Formats: sequence, C-alpha cells, structure tokens
Amino acid sequence: MMWRWSFLLLLLLLRRWALGKPSPDAGPHGQGRVHHGTPLSEAPHDDAHGNFQYDHEAFLGRDVAKEFDKLSPEESQARLGRIVDRMDLAGDSDGWVSLAELRAWIAHTQQRHIRDSVSAAWHTYDTDRDGRVGWEELRNATYGHYEPGEEFHDVEDAETYKKMLARDERRFRVADQDGDSMATREELTAFLHPEEFPHMRDIVVAETLEDLDKNKDGYVQVEEYIADLYSEEPGEEEPAWVQTERQQFREFRDLNKDGRLDGSEVGYWVLPPSQDQPLVEANHLLHESDTDKDGRLSKAEILNNWNMFVGSQATNYGEDLTRHHDEL
Repeated sequence: MMWRWSFLLLLLLLRRWALGKPSPDAGPHGQGRVHHGTPLSEAPHDDAHGNFQYDHEAFLGRDVAKEFDKLSPEESQARLGRIVDRMDLAGDSDGWVSLAELRAWIAHTQQRHIRDSVSAAWHTYDTDRDGRVGWEELRNATYGHYEPGEEFHDVEDAETYKKMLARDERRFRVADQDGDSMATREELTAFLHPEEFPHMRDIVVAETLEDLDKNKDGYVQVEEYIADLYSEEPGEEEPAWVQTERQQFREFRDLNKDGRLDGSEVGYWVLPPSQDQPLVEANHLLHESDTDKDGRLSKAEILNNWNMFVGSQATNYGEDLTRHHDEL
C-alpha cells in the first residue's frame, strides 16, 4: 500500500537524520555522528562578581531558571525547598543531599527537553495505556501491523526495512535493562536517545560501525569513512576539505595507526570522552554551601545559599547592580 511505503520511507529518512549523515555543504566530517555534551549554560561562570546565572541554569535547566527569575525571593526559596526534598527522595531519603544526589538532579534537569519529547510521544507507543511500552507496541506503532511472516511484503526494498526492524529490536533489548520486554519511560528514552545513556554506548558504536562498514570486515577503512560524507562524481576533482578529512582520519581517528578504525576507535570518535559537567557543578555547589564541611548538604545549608542555586527578582536586581558597579 502506498501510504505504508511512504510512511516507512519517512521513517528511514528520520533514522538517517538521527544517525547524523552530514552533507558535503555541512563542513567537517562527523558533525552529526559525533555526540558532544551540551554545556550546562552559555552564561559565564562568574560567582566572584555575584553573577550566579550559570549555576541557576545548571541546577534548574535554562527554561525553569527563567521562570524562577520572575519569582519573589520567598516563592523562590519555597520552591527550592521542595526541590531539595525531591533530590533526597530520589536518592536514599536520609534527610541529606549527597554529591551523587546533587549530580543526578543536575543531569536530570539537563535532559528535561529530551524527556519532554518522549512524554509528548508516549501515547503513540503505549497503545494499551498500561504505562509501559512493549516491544510489539513499539514495532507496530513504528512499522505498522503485519501478520507473522508477512513483514513488509507490500513495500519496496523490504530487506532494508527488515534490517531496520531487527536493528531496532536489538536496541530495544539493550535499553530494556530489566529484560521484561516492557519499556518504562526511562528505558524508552534510552531507546530513542541512546547517545545520552552510558549503558547504550556499545549499541551506538555498533550501529555506527554497521553504517560505515560497507565491506563487512568489522572495520571502517578510510574510503568508507570518506564515502559517508562525500560522493565523488566522475571527472570531479576531490575538494580540499576531503583531503583534510583523510588527514584527520590518519592523524586523529586511527589511534593505533593500522589504517582502519575498530570498534573502540569508532567509539572514541562518535562518543568522545568528556568532562562530567554535572559532577563538576555538583562539586562546586556542595563546596560553596557545605558550611560544616561534612561532605553533604542539609536542607538548611542549601536554603542558606539559595541565591546561588536559584534566581528571583531580588537576585536579578542584585546582579544588575553588580554589573552596573563593574561598568563604572
């Protein structure tokens, strides 16, 4: 049926986009494939001058930080108190906020936009409304209903879609950490955004390797690396930037200098090691608020330093005065 073929073609294009195949006009190779951690805030980290906007956006997320900026000091502190309770409740509920709990909260707020997108699509997948998404629900919602053995009999390039289906099922099994074939919201988020979850790293690497490894030898050769970016036309001279990419491959991608990329090198390329930004910020907030230096934060300690954690009309006014004083 034409509608089903068109839907699956759109799905394939969306998968290609999600995996990030850059166009030649996009510039350096791998801009779509390589996943870099998003900064916690674009604001300068300038606590010394009383500007805590970076801390506010890191702790609350950018959109919520804007909401707090409009609150009175009293309401801002009250809401912060409720957040402190949530942080402890999500951890060990011992009445203290540990470094791990603070880091987990910051990481959670920074992924809010991802979780919101999953929530918006949740009912598309949770068709039986039981609060979980089974593999069959996800498969049927994505690919349509087929009788066993009839998969993709009515679409062009059926083999391509069968491979996509098998690949999605493999990713789903990895995301389904408890192995019950039912995805919670967290597990569905890991399925849809695997680059954000450490336990999904191997599947991201495997999928990237499969995309690029055209000769199926288990490695990415330099020509396969280039082919992912640039399609040579007969008689066309290779652009200079492609030559630069060949050099990048030799000097920076091929770490063991054997002329090809193995799985570990692909992983280092597409998911490069980076600083744990939520942990750095959590350490900073704890250090600045832990008045008794016991390595944990009480609710009172956090509220006593509330203007570093959250904003309000009063703190913004104070920051404006500080900036005005500096300009003078």
